Amino acid sequence: MNDIYENPLITRYASKEMAKNFSDDTRFKLWRKLWIALAESEKELGLNITERQIEEMKQYADDINYEVAQEREKEVRHDVMAHVYAFGMQAKSAKPIIHLGATSCYVTDNAEIIMIKNALEMVRDKLVAVMDKLSAFALKYKSLPTLGFTHLQPAQLTTVGKRACLWLQDLAMDYENLNHLLKTIKLRGVKGTTGTQASFMSLFDGDGEKVKALEKAVVSRLGIKSAYGVTGQTYPRKFDYNVMSVLSQIAQSAYKFANDLRILQNMKEMEEPFEKTQIGSSAMAYKRNPMRSERICGLARFVISLPVNEAVTSSTQWLERTLDDSANKRITIAQAFLALDGVLNLYLNISENMVVYEKVIGKHIAAELPFMSTEVILMECVKAGGDRQQLHELIREHSMESAKVVKRDGGENDLISRIKKDENFKAIHSTIDSILDPKNFIGRAERQTEEFIETEIQPILEKNKKSRKISAQINV
Repeated sequence: MNDIYENPLITRYASKEMAKNFSDDTRFKLWRKLWIALAESEKELGLNITERQIEEMKQYADDINYEVAQEREKEVRHDVMAHVYAFGMQAKSAKPIIHLGATSCYVTDNAEIIMIKNALEMVRDKLVAVMDKLSAFALKYKSLPTLGFTHLQPAQLTTVGKRACLWLQDLAMDYENLNHLLKTIKLRGVKGTTGTQASFMSLFDGDGEKVKALEKAVVSRLGIKSAYGVTGQTYPRKFDYNVMSVLSQIAQSAYKFANDLRILQNMKEMEEPFEKTQIGSSAMAYKRNPMRSERICGLARFVISLPVNEAVTSSTQWLERTLDDSANKRITIAQAFLALDGVLNLYLNISENMVVYEKVIGKHIAAELPFMSTEVILMECVKAGGDRQQLHELIREHSMESAKVVKRDGGENDLISRIKKDENFKAIHSTIDSILDPKNFIGRAERQTEEFIETEIQPILEKNKKSRKISAQINV
């Protein structure tokens, strides 16, 4: 249908797996799973629920009669009660006990947390896969000198691999935060309308221990370690803020990487993959635009903007709850994950196939290294008996003249040839070429790369061996 808006996160960017995780089918099947877990636990603790009722519920757990639910929702204007009705129309013997004692948020909130948990695990898998590809790239280019920049001005040399470690370190920090979030996930649990469990106290004739046991049994059946100790009607919306913050951090890291690559592609030092039939511009046939990196930045910007949305939602939950979070959550939670999934698909695709142009990098080093090498030249001449102040002034004068040639006349950097002609620097004339070897100016960059990957990245990769094999396909 081309006459109705379609969400590009679904049609262009996110994977089918992530889209499925937030689908109605996943959501409503989880609702039924939650109703079954509640009924099983209530039966186990002595309520009048039969095995036949539970078996009939299980029979229809994945067979959702959507048309019945949709028609019922038009009448009652309540999605949960519409699905309770639809489930009861199938599992007829269980109709009286479906949703027994529960409030709507029993299914909506617990299902939402489970979907978020599953989505976070998908994000972690792709994050690890990106780290795997980037670490291989870093080790491959650990000793390749390149210009390092501060303020986007040439500063000192680093290596291509060491720079990749900066991208990796961002992701390692994100991995830690994501893992912490996953380890501390809790369900809303079985709390009733305002979180007091009053309805369940009534069902169990005031036996608080059975009510506590009910929640523990339900949570256990759902595969989560624990539930929040106290809630209002909903789980704390601060959890959604924490989720968005972690997603935002990953988006920030991807944005930084993609921005760096766009700069390097402009300099023709590195390039994202560019397919044989790909068109860079409708007007300029020669162009090779960094469209994957630009798309990362565009999607990441959206994700980065979302934590403030959840902060507002969290801070405006009146007393035990208000419903203005509901419509908002239907949009923000799923779309944040879909957008970040698209970001990581692109990041993975790029990191697997980045191109490095070593001769261009070497050319840029040659243009700047003479200036960077002057301190070493000065020290070597002083060690040979020269006057530091006099030599410093001579180097300054030669540098200024050479800079004029480069900037005003568009010529090559001739500083070294000037020094070679100056008898005041005779002490280093025979060694100046070896002094100018770029590898003399990269410090511990090569070893830092090896140490960082060995001590901080490799342990993460070893813990997540299956994730390392993930590859991504981009749709457009």
